[in-house]
Amino acid sequence: MKKLFKNALIAAALLSVAACGNSGEKKSAAADAQEQTPRVQVATSVIKNVDQTEVYTSTVQAFVKNNIAPQSGGRISKIYVEVGDFVKKGQVVAEMDKTQLAQIELQLKNNEIEYNRLKGLFDAGGLSQSDLDAIEMAYNVSKTNYDNLLENSVLVSPIDGVISARNYDAGDMYTMSQPLYTVEQIVPVKMLVGISEVDYTKVKKGDSVEIVADAIPGKTFYGKVNRIYPTIDPMTRTFTVEVVVDNSYKTLRPGMFVRATVNFGTRQSVVVPDLAIVKQTGSGERFVYVVNADNTVKLTPVKLGRRIETEYEVLEGLQEGDIVVVGGQTKLKSGIKVELVK
Repeated sequence: MKKLFKNALIAAALLSVAACGNSGEKKSAAADAQEQTPRVQVATSVIKNVDQTEVYTSTVQAFVKNNIAPQSGGRISKIYVEVGDFVKKGQVVAEMDKTQLAQIELQLKNNEIEYNRLKGLFDAGGLSQSDLDAIEMAYNVSKTNYDNLLENSVLVSPIDGVISARNYDAGDMYTMSQPLYTVEQIVPVKMLVGISEVDYTKVKKGDSVEIVADAIPGKTFYGKVNRIYPTIDPMTRTFTVEVVVDNSYKTLRPGMFVRATVNFGTRQSVVVPDLAIVKQTGSGERFVYVVNADNTVKLTPVKLGRRIETEYEVLEGLQEGDIVVVGGQTKLKSGIKVELVK
């Protein structure tokens, strides 16, 4: 009897141990299943007005650039301005030797006197019309020659601007190999910006453009589209836009490197945090993990637009209100269930 009782106790103990073991295994399996469910951070896609801006590089150019030089060679008599001097339109900048000018001037005066004398005879009936016409023509020719030579002996600036080059000194012989002066108008200045052909219909004359120059940190300039070139460059697939900046303080100078931000207006688009974007290695494709109603995720390809600080505009692939994963993507694959963490 005692032996039977002892065997019963042993059997009960063994059943108790087995039961505890099964219970532990179930708890461990449940814990493992919980640990295998990835925890992810999520965000909701929203609709926003997105500024359609692009940044282009360019170089500052003078609005007008003129070379000052006489029409023919000769000795330079006087130099009045130097590189860096600001000049006004019509201001005398140099004089050439005037020996030939003096000769033409004397001839002009003689022809003028002769014309006035013969006109008196003609009025009194003592000269034919043909004789008067001949002396009048000679007078007009000498006056034209004098005016032309005067213009090329006393050189003036054709514009308001700054002297950017002087290639001769007083006393040099002008040889026509290069201009005597170069003068550039820098109020205003212009930039030629190459814009993608896909944006050709978006650009309008008068559109505002922001200009930033590396040489002038912390300063933003504002210009306007002044001219849109009518053709597309087949090599670069861009068209040229001329942007003009007032530059009333003469801060921007020709040759400066600038970045021009062109605004094509605004567009309502789906926007998600940039952390949601998954890049596929070895390709240019972009994806996001979208959370379904049953908390499973789907790897969804998207077409991105512009970046706005810490967000991306999504042109295709998402709708407003979609829940996307923004943290914990490394453990994910399409179709698995996730635990959401706000």
